[in-house]
Amino acid sequence: MIIAANFKANHTRESTAAYLEALNLFLDACPTSCDVRVYPSASSFLRADLYSHVKLGAQNFYPVINGAYTGETSSQHLDEFGIKNVLIGHSERRVILNETQDITAKKYAFAKERGWEIIYCIGEPKYIRDNGFEAVMEYLWSEFEGIDIDYEKFSVAYEPIWAIGTGVSAKIQDIAEVLDALKKRFATAPLLYGGSVKVENLSSILSIRSCSGVLIGNAALDAANFCKLIQTAQNVQK
Repeated sequence: MIIAANFKANHTRESTAAYLEALNLFLDACPTSCDVRVYPSASSFLRADLYSHVKLGAQNFYPVINGAYTGETSSQHLDEFGIKNVLIGHSERRVILNETQDITAKKYAFAKERGWEIIYCIGEPKYIRDNGFEAVMEYLWSEFEGIDIDYEKFSVAYEPIWAIGTGVSAKIQDIAEVLDALKKRFATAPLLYGGSVKVENLSSILSIRSCSGVLIGNAALDAANFCKLIQTAQNVQK
């Protein structure tokens, strides 16, 4: 089960280091079978080998080794910190920063070539959800254009855009319906849910048959709360 924290544009290098130290100490004292991952901002990268119980990842990267790409994070930067775990396709990259499916697919291919672990994010806007389940799935399938779904190191994170950072999570039956449909196509890839995940709804989400974990934003920004989320996940019986 994957329990992942996406910091987005939060935390400094100092607070990230304190967070990871507290999290690693917690996991040392309270071992878990969960695959715990943290995605800090690029300015707060720390050496991945310093935290034995946590996988550090990158929220974003540009698909080059290095070069004249002002403001971007290259694979050379990730390699310096031993980071081999990335998010690709998050709706905030697609919608706010206008990343096309072509750019998203190029990032995916680049990460695959390097053998990185990938959490590949998909999700529909509210107007698509309002048109019903078939419209949702048609939209979600379009976000796999150019993506090698047979890659063995990728997970899919279903994050309805209208539920991200709004405090409103999708209904359990709606999450289950989408994840079950995805499971028919992705028999082995872990399927995650993201979108206003918190302690209060985590058990219900993880109890969904096809759910293999969660990608958490705001509720994971506090280390103590993230530890509670991990404890809660550890106690879920599938």
